[in-house]
Amino acid sequence: MSIIKPKALKPGDTIGVIAPSSPVEKGRREKALQILRELGYKVKLGETVEAEYGYLAGTDDLRTSEVNGMFADPEVDAIICLRGGYGTPRILESINYDLIQRNPKIFVGYSDITALHTAIHQHTGLLTFHGPMVAELADNPDPLTWPTLFQHLSDPSPVSRYSSQWFQFCITEGVAEGELVGGNLCLLSATLGTAFEIETENKILFLEDVGEEPYSIDRMLTQLRLAGKLQKASGIVFTDFSEADPKPDKPSLTIHQVLNDIVKPLGIPAYYGLKSGHCQPNLTLPIGIQTRINAHEGWLEFLEGAVKPHV
Repeated sequence: MSIIKPKALKPGDTIGVIAPSSPVEKGRREKALQILRELGYKVKLGETVEAEYGYLAGTDDLRTSEVNGMFADPEVDAIICLRGGYGTPRILESINYDLIQRNPKIFVGYSDITALHTAIHQHTGLLTFHGPMVAELADNPDPLTWPTLFQHLSDPSPVSRYSSQWFQFCITEGVAEGELVGGNLCLLSATLGTAFEIETENKILFLEDVGEEPYSIDRMLTQLRLAGKLQKASGIVFTDFSEADPKPDKPSLTIHQVLNDIVKPLGIPAYYGLKSGHCQPNLTLPIGIQTRINAHEGWLEFLEGAVKPHV
């Protein structure tokens, strides 16, 4: 399937804000939305932004119709999710992928939004953005996260290389190129065996997560390996797995040991330490873009821009 790049975002454009996963408390939500408007964009809110259904931002029908509706809405130039949490796997079968393919536009989020990224990209060819979500604007973000996102969204030329300043260790040396895919490890594991499992052959796979102890990361990576997903990739990049320390006084491997045990024997260029996902900075990774990694030096570079110019 050919890659579809969305149109670049420009000041004054309308950003649709949706909550396809979990809700956000009102005070934090309102503060974040005000900051988004102050950045120079019009904002169109979906009903899910204020909806609550237990741990979900509205019923499955509401969240599904809103994803479809925002893509179909000609007034909306880009869609940025309010937050992650949980809920997107429940709506994957009901998304109108033909509609999205006919109405491509910027789509941004991470964490639980991984399931939507994978499904949309693989069913439509649309390049989407694993990047910060609206609620984070209320949390005093670092100076790189949002400027980097908007550079990806607005500039058709490639964004500068993500350098080795965050590099922690090499797992397997080598240089690799390929289409960038990936996201949250829990979500990618949860969709294995479904029509929405990730395709990794000849891709650069990136993986991130938060709050998972080494044994849990071990289990999910082993599942991906047994499913053939790790060894088919041309290269693998692990982000900084934050809050991943084992419980005190409990026997455990380190993250380094887990990755060496499971990934190193595959012989695929791989490294650990890119800042993306549940960390600061949260650097944007366009899903579907052509990239190159150097696992020994610990950097990732973009071989193309992620958006097409406004005509």
